[in-house]
Amino acid sequence: MTDIEQAEGPERLSVEQRSVDGVHVVTVRGEIDHATNGALHEALFPEDGALAPARIVVDLSDVTFMDSSGINALLAAHQRASDAQGWLRIAGAQRTVARLLNITGIGQVISCHPSVEQALHT
Repeated sequence: MTDIEQAEGPERLSVEQRSVDGVHVVTVRGEIDHATNGALHEALFPEDGALAPARIVVDLSDVTFMDSSGINALLAAHQRASDAQGWLRIAGAQRTVARLLNITGIGQVISCHPSVEQALHT
């Protein structure tokens, strides 16, 4: 498991990564905005020369706020996974984040699930 933390701004963002049956699970906690988006981007787009995973679940159950920078990161990761014949799924988005996903139409492009478990086994 890899942890990435970014402590910029009033809210801290933490990102944990793990592999479950070959699926890259990214668990995000805190607020995703332009000041903290780097940690999410680093988890979705590894710069260490590793291949980007083709199957990704992003767990947003502990995300309290997300702006357009988070939306852009998710869309870019979705496109990259699709190009690699894979997929990106969102899990556990709480009310305010789920509303943003719905308003922006992301839920029509990226599959959203109530839990990581459901996202993994759909």
